[in-house]
Amino acid sequence: MLKVGLLGSGRIAGVHATAISSNPNSTLVAVSDFIPANAEKLAAQYGCAARTTEEIIADPSIDAVLIATSTDTHSHLIEAATAAGKAVLCEKPVDLSLERAQACQIAVAKTGKPVMIGFNRRFDPNFSALKRALDAGEIGKPELLSITSFDPAPPPVAYIKVSGGLFRDMMIHDFDMANFMMGQAPVTVTALGSAIVDPEIGAAGDVDTAVVTLTYADGRIAVIKNSRRAVYGYDQRVELLGSEGLLQAQNMLESTVVKSTTAGVSSAKPTYFFLERYMPSYAAEWAAFVDAIATNGTLPVTLQDGVAALAMAEAATLSAKTGQPVALKDML
Repeated sequence: MLKVGLLGSGRIAGVHATAISSNPNSTLVAVSDFIPANAEKLAAQYGCAARTTEEIIADPSIDAVLIATSTDTHSHLIEAATAAGKAVLCEKPVDLSLERAQACQIAVAKTGKPVMIGFNRRFDPNFSALKRALDAGEIGKPELLSITSFDPAPPPVAYIKVSGGLFRDMMIHDFDMANFMMGQAPVTVTALGSAIVDPEIGAAGDVDTAVVTLTYADGRIAVIKNSRRAVYGYDQRVELLGSEGLLQAQNMLESTVVKSTTAGVSSAKPTYFFLERYMPSYAAEWAAFVDAIATNGTLPVTLQDGVAALAMAEAATLSAKTGQPVALKDML
């Protein structure tokens, strides 16, 4: 039984607390937060202790920690936890700074402890089924990938100001998905972005609407589209054209009912946000982590995957500012 400490007690920490507690091979023993009352509330909900982060990391009876704190703490906590001999699953991104994330990678390598980055979308049943079909050769060689990720509404501007920007905060999931589907990182990153949903986002120095094109050494292309506003719901789709066919993962809808009349054909809207859309993926992600730790197996998502996605995010940020393609090797 894997004994787990949860660092953080916000919304995403609650999602992870459910996954940890629901898995038959793990148990949540402690929760921390920089606001002790928040940790106490979540701990009471799951029948575990509220402790400080330092206490959790120093406790030799705790086997692993799940880091669900603010991004600017991730690298430090990964380093502290692995130095204390613990396995780690950390929410994305590794850090807001690529240089800091790379330093974290070096420090972790010296400990030999496993670190998995929380790119939960790899574990979505639909996206993982698409990946299995691709790997089975069902559409031949992948040639053109299209990833759509639209939020239903933008977050508060106060969040935007500390998020690291759309490319690091939102599109980083899609950069990892592109690497997952294409099997390697791209050669160049070209980005366009604008603030047309909310002018205050632009005033805060960020964009809310963006398109990124990734080009690969063998000529393949991937296109990622992000928007902070899709009034009809949480739009999450992947389409992959191959030499022998097409694979598509469509939206999860609020219901499967389709109405067909003389007026036309209509169906339900996509689920509204990530809690509805991706809850199964968080459980599957945690199960994969627990299994890898129990068997001393290979982690399905590594710290290197997190660094690679962050490098792409920084390249996209630079490209959007300069209007020029950015070679990924120049970021590393």
